Amino acid sequence: MSVLLLRLAGPLQSWGSAARFARRTTEAAPTKSGVLGMLAAALGRPRTADPSDLAALRFGVRVDQPGTPLRDFQTAHDPDTGGALPVSERFYLADAVFVAAVEGPHDQLTTLHQALRRPGFLPYLGRRSCPPAQPVDLRLRDDADLETALRTQPWQASDWHQWRLKDQPQVDLEVLLEATGKDGRVNTLRDQPLSFDPAHRRYALRGVRSFPVTVPNPRAAQPTKHIEHDPTTVLRSE
Repeated sequence: MSVLLLRLAGPLQSWGSAARFARRTTEAAPTKSGVLGMLAAALGRPRTADPSDLAALRFGVRVDQPGTPLRDFQTAHDPDTGGALPVSERFYLADAVFVAAVEGPHDQLTTLHQALRRPGFLPYLGRRSCPPAQPVDLRLRDDADLETALRTQPWQASDWHQWRLKDQPQVDLEVLLEATGKDGRVNTLRDQPLSFDPAHRRYALRGVRSFPVTVPNPRAAQPTKHIEHDPTTVLRSE
């Protein structure tokens, strides 16, 4: 098994799992359905394609920079009648950075990695109005499982965010990992994709367990070396 790591960063992100009608909320971290939808788009698949091969991949995400919740109101008109549609309320995460990962067969993840570098459809971070700030592919690992890869990947937060925490040599990050049958009590999230078809989207529940990990801060302040200084030295004769 291999692990494909992605860096999800952009001005805005929105990862809905229960968004309905005029109120479109976002989870605090990327959803499995949202990330797999991005991978399906990179492969050039239509929304009506069967997502079961991607859904079989195990998913995890690490919150490297939580971001700031943002609420927006949007208006629209019916393209046929020209009449005004109800005002919709949209929620986003601003300036967030996540490391997402999928675990699965090496050949399948190699194909996905190549597709991310030359995507069939442009990737976006949950919604079409949320483009990534840079290429999303990080690396493909064959030397670690999903949990180890998320524990050991260097901190991906923005430089300015790392500098803000320069007094902390290490930082604690939250990991949300897809649960297995061996896990005990876990939370559930309805983001296991069964169909992306716009005419009949369907999602199932999956288990998620969360835990903290500690990673080094590359911007941590270095200790100042104490140097003895005697200003009267120049006044002394040899």
